[in-house]
Amino acid sequence: MRFSLGFISSSSGSLLLRFNYFLVSTKCIKTHCKLFPSNSRVLATSWKSFMTMATKRIGTHNGKFHCDEALACFLLRLTDTFRDAPIVRTRDENLLSQMDCVVDVGGIYDPKIFRFDHHQRGFLETFSEKTFIPLSSAGLVYKHFGREILTKLVPDIDDTNRNVLFEHIYSSFVEELDAIDNGVNAYDTDIAPKYSIHTHLSARIGSLNPAWNESNPDEEAAFQRAMELAGNEFIEFVRKSANIWLPARNIVKEAFERRSSIDDSFEIVVLETACPWKSHLYELEEAEAALNDKAKSVKYVVYPRKDGSWSVQAVSLTEQSFKSRKPLPSSWRGLRDEALSNVVGISDCVFVHATGFIGVHKNYQGALTMARKALKIADSE
Repeated sequence: MRFSLGFISSSSGSLLLRFNYFLVSTKCIKTHCKLFPSNSRVLATSWKSFMTMATKRIGTHNGKFHCDEALACFLLRLTDTFRDAPIVRTRDENLLSQMDCVVDVGGIYDPKIFRFDHHQRGFLETFSEKTFIPLSSAGLVYKHFGREILTKLVPDIDDTNRNVLFEHIYSSFVEELDAIDNGVNAYDTDIAPKYSIHTHLSARIGSLNPAWNESNPDEEAAFQRAMELAGNEFIEFVRKSANIWLPARNIVKEAFERRSSIDDSFEIVVLETACPWKSHLYELEEAEAALNDKAKSVKYVVYPRKDGSWSVQAVSLTEQSFKSRKPLPSSWRGLRDEALSNVVGISDCVFVHATGFIGVHKNYQGALTMARKALKIADSE
């Protein structure tokens, strides 16, 4: 996918236009292209042609840039309203007032007039009632244009799946950028971290700013690279989410909804296809618990393995925890083959891990039986 980019810089009084990733300057046109006889005529003709072609302009601040406005500008240029609109980088209030859209500067948040700043006193906008991270310009643009953008990038999914994708991409991609730009720590602690992470997207975008001791830096070219980096990573994340994350979620959702047909306990989920399931399961449980305070948590997930055998895996307390809600019985742990089969009371058992977080049986029915037996034993332990 290729996107043309346009820029105007007012920081030095010079005119810079960018079309399809190529820099066009008055000097370049006069000296190398031999199109016009003088700089003044080049400037006037270039500006007239530029303004005829571009009906909408997006304003943001010049100077040091961050990931949020780089992504916000990229996203806006994917929309019908601002498709391929040039970017005007300035803090001149008079110029900004002439822009069709302004992001990350101006002190105004009003989507009706396409103003998306978040630095003003009293700004408390969040993505939804379920979130508490204040939005940056990236989050604001995504909140108001995200569904339209996803419709263009992923046209072959229905509205239900698109809404699921919309929420997921915010929580797993954009929210991090909002939090970092607004100075929200990932966790509450007074203890200094043992190490720092310098390679996340916001840090990599920040590293594209001209160096403090760089002579005659091309700030506009640097911002273009920032837009391309943020935008390409966004598009790749959307692609993977639509092609990998969403199909897995639908598999887990279907299995979760039919778990009553697997076992009366509602505590065993069977996946007909092996896929990443943990994050989806926790989200589905959380949604169900919000509607039913008596909902039971899943204890075991049964799924096929590549060699034809079946796993029964204990669900951990949280996605990051190594401790299971109900590990497989201690009398099974560390045993294999015949020794394990004798203890479990069924043939063809393969093994149970020493910690009890997973076990394997040669076939589906055996793995399901192990899960059912473990539920009863675990209840009595």
